[in-house]
Amino acid sequence: MSLGELPERSEESQRALGARARRASGGRSASHDVAGVLVEVLPYIQRFRGKVVVVKYGGNAMTDPGLAGQFAADMVLLHSVGIRPVVVHGGGPQIAQLMGRLGMVPEFRDGLRVTDAETLDVARMVLVGKVNRDIVSAINTHGPLAVGVSGQDAGLITASPRDPSLGYVGDVSAVNPAIVERLLAEDLIPVVSTIGSDLAGQAYNINADTVAGAVAQALGAEKIIYLTDVPGLLRDVDDPSSLISRVDAGTLDQSLGAGEIEGGMIPKLTACVHAVRGGVGSAHLLDGRVPHVVLLEIFTDSGIGTMIVNDRQGEADG
Repeated sequence: MSLGELPERSEESQRALGARARRASGGRSASHDVAGVLVEVLPYIQRFRGKVVVVKYGGNAMTDPGLAGQFAADMVLLHSVGIRPVVVHGGGPQIAQLMGRLGMVPEFRDGLRVTDAETLDVARMVLVGKVNRDIVSAINTHGPLAVGVSGQDAGLITASPRDPSLGYVGDVSAVNPAIVERLLAEDLIPVVSTIGSDLAGQAYNINADTVAGAVAQALGAEKIIYLTDVPGLLRDVDDPSSLISRVDAGTLDQSLGAGEIEGGMIPKLTACVHAVRGGVGSAHLLDGRVPHVVLLEIFTDSGIGTMIVNDRQGEADG
C-alpha cells in the first residue's frame, strides 16, 4: 500500500480539535476551560511518567527566538511531570552562516555537505560550542536542569565514514548511552550535539536525524519526536491538508523504496523506521513552527502531525 492509499485519521482529529475550539469560545469561564484541559492531560501524565522521550530539535523551532523559548519551557514542563526528555540537535543553517562569514564556499554532493578538516572545525565550533550552549542556557533559565554533551563524550556515538568523497561525514556505528542514562538518573535533561568519533578518535559530523533515532533506540525510548518545518508526512507536498496522521513502518519502507519520498524527509523517515523496529514505542513528525507542538502531541486526545508505528502494532490496530 502506498502513502496515497492510506486511510485518513485526520477527520476525527479535526473534529476533536474543533470541539475544543468551540468549547473555548463558548459561555464557560476560562477556569472551566483550564479544568477541562487538565482532565484531558492527566491520563497522559500517568501513562508517560518515567518514560524517555527523545526530541530531535531543529528547523524554525530552533532559529525563531520565540519558538526556541517555548521549546525550552516545554522540555522543563515534561521534566516537571516526570517524563524524561532527551534533546538531540543539529545546526545546518548555523554552520552555513558561519562558513559564509569566514568566506568558505560549501560544496554539496547528493544533498550532503562535503566536510573537509576546516569545515569539520567549523561544524564542531557551531554544534558543540554555540548551538548546544544556547539550548542548555535556554532550558536552564527555568532551573538547573540541562547538561550539554557531544557524541564524542564518554564514547556516546561511535562513528564511521559514510563515503570518502564526502570527507568527515559519518554514520552511526554504535551508541553507548551510559552517559545519557547517568544524566537521566540524576534527574537532568541531556542535550546532545551530533559530533561523533571513530575508535581512533577522528571526529565526524553526523546527520542529526540519524543520531536521534539511534539514541532513542539505545535508550529504549517511549517516543522519538522530530520537529520539522512541515505539518508532517503529506500525500501531496503542496497540500498541507493531505496530512497522513498514522502510518506503519512497512508502508514507509515500500514508499522509500519506490522513491515516493524525497529530500530531507528520507533520513527522518528512515530513522523512524529503524527506531520503531528497534523497540521505540512510536515516532512522530511534528511541525515545529506550531507553538508548544510537543505538548499537543503528548498530552491531547487527538495528537498532531504524523505518527509512525511498528509493523506489528499497525497490524493489531488495523
